[in-house]
Amino acid sequence: MAGTDIAAVTESAVAGQVVAGWDAGRGGWIVTVNVDILRAVGRDPELAELVSSATLAVADGMPLVWASRLAGDPLPERVTGASLVSTLAETAARCGRSLYLLGGDAGVAEAAAAALAVRFPGTRVVGTDAPPFGFDTDEEQVSAVVDRVVQAAPDLVLVGLGFPKQERLIGRLRPLVPRAWLLGCGAGIPFAAGQYRRAPDLLQRVGAEWAHRLALEPRRLARRYLVHDLPFALDLLSRAAAYGFATRPTHIDAARGKWS
Repeated sequence: MAGTDIAAVTESAVAGQVVAGWDAGRGGWIVTVNVDILRAVGRDPELAELVSSATLAVADGMPLVWASRLAGDPLPERVTGASLVSTLAETAARCGRSLYLLGGDAGVAEAAAAALAVRFPGTRVVGTDAPPFGFDTDEEQVSAVVDRVVQAAPDLVLVGLGFPKQERLIGRLRPLVPRAWLLGCGAGIPFAAGQYRRAPDLLQRVGAEWAHRLALEPRRLARRYLVHDLPFALDLLSRAAAYGFATRPTHIDAARGKWS
């Protein structure tokens, strides 16, 4: 989709793949592709290469699901980073696997860890971290963040720093914790902590969760959503519809002697 491979998987299938990896002693990296990420990788070859190096890319956005349907190659469902935080944390608790939370404001990762432990008995958190804004421009700070994760030796690392910061850090961590699964989850950690509330189910189903997010953080998200992402999403849908129409199979109805 727009040059990016999106896995046609359900959320439960993602969890199953993570468990299979753990059982085989093999980790992986999940990137949750939304409209903003799709737009960014289409403009920047370095970001496109970064996303393509992930083990699994899933559709975090209803416009991607709609576009796949219009193009005639439907994705089964939307798989969001926020939902995967809960699903994979629950899976880790059930399988006796450890968890590391990285991201959010000071204290948010700890609050998320406590909330997940209440929701999913057996949750084993081996570390939390909230690097300060701008840490990624200081090699010494980045190395310290990486070292803390490596020393904790987690089975699952939730990285909520926003794209592409979280993906760049995951790319650096990946070879150092080869048995761990790493998820770039954006605002998934604040959501798990209860700092923000997710949109009602109805808004999620009709693809309007972005409007809920915009209402929560208008100053940060207005330009991104309205100026950049909305036109891109409309263009994506129109191109998907055109592709689907052009490649729609035709056949002769022998009984009526007509093309259909």
